Amino acid sequence: MLVLRAAPAKLGETMSFFPPGHSYDDGILHVAGERADRLAETYGTPLLVLDLREIDASVARLRAACDPYGVRISYAGKALLVVALARRIDRLGLALDVSSLGELATAERAGVPPERVTMHGAGKNAEELQAALDGRVGRVVVDGIDELGRLARMRGPGSVLDIVLRLNTGIEAHTHDFVRTAGDDSKFGIAPHEEGEALRLLASAPALRLRGLHAHIGSQIYEAAPFAANAQKLVAAMQRFTDAGATIDTLILGGGFGIATHPDPTDETLDLQAAIAGMATSVREATDALGLPMPSLEIEPGRYIVGNAGTSLYRIMAIKRYDRRTFAIVDGSMADNPRPALYGAKHYVVPVRETPGGLHEVTLCGRSCENDEMGDMVLPQGLKAGDLLAMCSAGAYTYSMASNYNRFLRPPIVAVGDGPPQLYARRETTGDLLRCDTDA
Repeated sequence: MLVLRAAPAKLGETMSFFPPGHSYDDGILHVAGERADRLAETYGTPLLVLDLREIDASVARLRAACDPYGVRISYAGKALLVVALARRIDRLGLALDVSSLGELATAERAGVPPERVTMHGAGKNAEELQAALDGRVGRVVVDGIDELGRLARMRGPGSVLDIVLRLNTGIEAHTHDFVRTAGDDSKFGIAPHEEGEALRLLASAPALRLRGLHAHIGSQIYEAAPFAANAQKLVAAMQRFTDAGATIDTLILGGGFGIATHPDPTDETLDLQAAIAGMATSVREATDALGLPMPSLEIEPGRYIVGNAGTSLYRIMAIKRYDRRTFAIVDGSMADNPRPALYGAKHYVVPVRETPGGLHEVTLCGRSCENDEMGDMVLPQGLKAGDLLAMCSAGAYTYSMASNYNRFLRPPIVAVGDGPPQLYARRETTGDLLRCDTDA
């Protein structure tokens, strides 16, 4: 259950939370100048509205923090990836991280050059590894000893494949267990005691060229210190590999930069510039102290770029009032946003149309055949079936994690803020849903 915070005196007072393109004009929520109610009428609900101006602004903030230190930015496609968005990310000059053959196919259809694509994944299958060996990506982040051994056996004569080793540095950032990606309880990366075996495998496979080390410590992190500590651990690993005769010219410092999900984010504020500066400074000081060359530095944000750019629109199907709780059931569900059910992810929700009267606590639920609670919200008492709600901070890990549970159809994505609305992904049809079924 999500923790309720104090209700604002008026809904309009919460609007400072929204990105600059969001506002109530004449009592109607607008996103990048487009009326949310008209978007819902045109494209139906559920609907993911993507504010392109906010994506561009997020990238600009990242560049302002990274450019002084020469830090390269890759977009983590797992947060949200469709062809049109991949094209925009490429035009913005960012590299792209993919973690499956499907994400790679999306990048290829978008025309992203292979040399700007990195293959990730904790359990890559043979087809994904073969795609890397065939030159469809610029490099592979190897996540474990077994994977490195498989690559060594698959690598035939011909061109060299650049690889980066993902290490588990043991830095445990303060975040939810389900989105922690380092430490003893994480499946990700190569443990320190496995580094010798990694070096032995690389020595036996000269067609695999080690270029760098990688570590990612988690998601929705609001403190700068864990990022700096992770950077220091990577430099220490860099020294161990260098002492063993390897050449490390790149350190990938991960992502996980926290975004605000509430208009009063007292515990959800990350100083991005301080975090980037802390990482870069830690690497500089540590390499200087050890007499190592300064490596190239990279980060791989996903949620930071698209999270607050996305707003999900839902229509209320029913209001149910009981003695202790009031439920609002919407036409979305854990099928289009599983994160609240998975690990209590928070989303702030407002009505599309300003509604007079007092506010009260409401449990927002989806319509799937589960409890499917999407969180406890403070909403107007006057809301009724048929009204529209807007769920904020829904750009990352909603559509990309969507399923067809209950055989629901996945929603469309409409992009706004760059000319007329653009359909980035159409709503699924029943034909789409049945296309893989057989008549056996």
